[in-house]
Amino acid sequence: MPLQRRLPKRGFTNIFKEKFEILNISDLERLPFEAGTITEDALREKKIIGNKGRLKILGNGELSKKIIIHAAKFSKSALEKIQAAGGKAEVV
Repeated sequence: MPLQRRLPKRGFTNIFKEKFEILNISDLERLPFEAGTITEDALREKKIIGNKGRLKILGNGELSKKIIIHAAKFSKSALEKIQAAGGKAEVV
């Protein structure tokens, strides 16, 4: 058998890869927060997101509350939906 088939296959692990906790707009709608400011720390205290990484907001769903949310990243559709509801998205 050739040498390349006998040796174990090894991959590459990027140690600098950023990990994100994902939260959709529909999840923000269901949260017990009223219109106001939502931060990563507040979501972690209520155990809505874990401690694996930073927060990223995706645009699945609809938003009717006027909220100010602080997160590491936002998708384009999430930014548009938050601003259309009268809220504000701030990158931390």
